[in-house]
Amino acid sequence: MTFTTRRAALGLSAALLTGLAVPAFAQQAQIVRVGVTPGPHAEIVEQIKPILAKRGYELKVFEFSDFVIPNQALDIGDLEANAFQHQPYLDNQVKDRGFKIVSVATTVNFPMGIYSTRYKSWAEVPDGATISIQNDPTNGGRALLLLQDKGVLKLKDGVGFKPTVADIVENPKKLKVLEIDAGQTVRSLSDVAAAAINTSYAVDAKIDPASAILREAPKGPYTNLIAVRAADKDKPWVQALVESYRSPEIKAFVAERFKGSILPTW
Repeated sequence: MTFTTRRAALGLSAALLTGLAVPAFAQQAQIVRVGVTPGPHAEIVEQIKPILAKRGYELKVFEFSDFVIPNQALDIGDLEANAFQHQPYLDNQVKDRGFKIVSVATTVNFPMGIYSTRYKSWAEVPDGATISIQNDPTNGGRALLLLQDKGVLKLKDGVGFKPTVADIVENPKKLKVLEIDAGQTVRSLSDVAAAAINTSYAVDAKIDPASAILREAPKGPYTNLIAVRAADKDKPWVQALVESYRSPEIKAFVAERFKGSILPTW
């Protein structure tokens, strides 16, 4: 899906995108458009609609099939907010692309897992096997840190949150690491011994997160967040959106729907 297609899907005019239709936008000030990725993020944000409506705002939810476009759409004004990423990923996007986007609240944590359709435990994975990880710096780095935490490999000291395959200094099982788009990791399961998969993609593909043969610790820097444009962070609708998301109703929904595979941060 191209960015142009996504703009059309949002139903925005070219005039609005270039800032020439400010009066029309002002008439829609009570609409809050939030970008998410399919699966749990979309499900959770959909549940916010009636809560936010009681505060006088109409929530519109737009799903994106990758991790880049939601920030592009937010930065240019196609969205008011997005809720799909963690802080290391946002930091990297801001640094690389110059987005004027900030976090305004944490939401839920999706512990990453290593999954396999061939093996029931990591001990069964043979030497020399191929595993797939995400090819973006933050999620790929997160997968490598998970593997290091579980004693599978060792990385250079001081790599921070964005290590790369080049930072692997010890690889006892001589694993081959295949870097692919995060959205393709589920599909790669039929071709590799194991794959690092973000929980949102696993759940969307009907994969039980509890089936991971290795799983990230639930606490860490990878808590997801709500992001808005820096210029909007103090606006009333932002507070309303945050409080609606971090409400008892949403906490109860997450607990019931995801059975501990996704954890609220409030």
